[in-house]
Amino acid sequence: MTAHRRLMVLFNPAAGAGAGLGKLDSIRRKLKDAGLDAEIAPTESAAQAADKAREAANRGEEVVAFGGDGMARIAAAALHGTDAVLAILPGGRGNDFAAVLGIPRDPVAACEVLIDGAVRQIDLGQANGEVFLGNASIGLESEVTPIANAAPRVGGRAVYLAATMYGLARWRPARFELEVDGSPCAYTGYMAAAANTGRFGGGMRLAPDARLDDGMLDVVVIEHTSRARFIRGTPKVFRGTHVQEPTVHIWRAHQVRLDADRPFAVYADGDELARTPALVSVLPAALKVRVPA
Repeated sequence: MTAHRRLMVLFNPAAGAGAGLGKLDSIRRKLKDAGLDAEIAPTESAAQAADKAREAANRGEEVVAFGGDGMARIAAAALHGTDAVLAILPGGRGNDFAAVLGIPRDPVAACEVLIDGAVRQIDLGQANGEVFLGNASIGLESEVTPIANAAPRVGGRAVYLAATMYGLARWRPARFELEVDGSPCAYTGYMAAAANTGRFGGGMRLAPDARLDDGMLDVVVIEHTSRARFIRGTPKVFRGTHVQEPTVHIWRAHQVRLDADRPFAVYADGDELARTPALVSVLPAALKVRVPA
């Protein structure tokens, strides 16, 4: 239903190397033809985007994040716990959150979801108080994500795979120390993650059975193996079949404490959110999102 709905479209001009700029006119026209009153609001910083999201929510408007996973996370953090609805127009490189929701990758096609979509209540994650949508991870991802972020803002999956190989060449195993719902877990390996959506890196299905509405996190650990075996197994993550590897373990929990024998940044949705030690928990039914009907 489109009646009496006003939209605030938060737009990051830098997302996806500015690929969405050329589609703004088509998006405006499509929403206007559908009877939606949409304001396009360019943003220059995360703080400005969050402020605009909160202001729009206070006016009773629906907030649309037009950009990548980072923009979606900023808007979600501003709106969580309110009655405001968040909608997504993919315009970044990975667009993993939009893909999990079933939203078309093309932002003009995704306008159909804004026009006729349904509203769904989903969980969020929280790492040391910072809200995230996808997966909070430490270890190899702490080294790979900054490399991917510094790469040209195109290429999606290929960029992430290249960054993984580069990061792996410099990687030395870490000793991870977790507490999963209070139970200790220690191992030497590559990474630890608390997954809400289970998808990252332009299509990597880290936790293929993760659900957005089950009030739980999927805790993923990858123990030590040879670099050669790790490299051979990396493409399996795009199919979710890496979970069959003997070094991969997944548990479901409400809360996990992430720590290791050396400091790591905690990354989620492409951004650094915290440093270890980090307490990661689920926020059940914390956000309303617009999804395909």
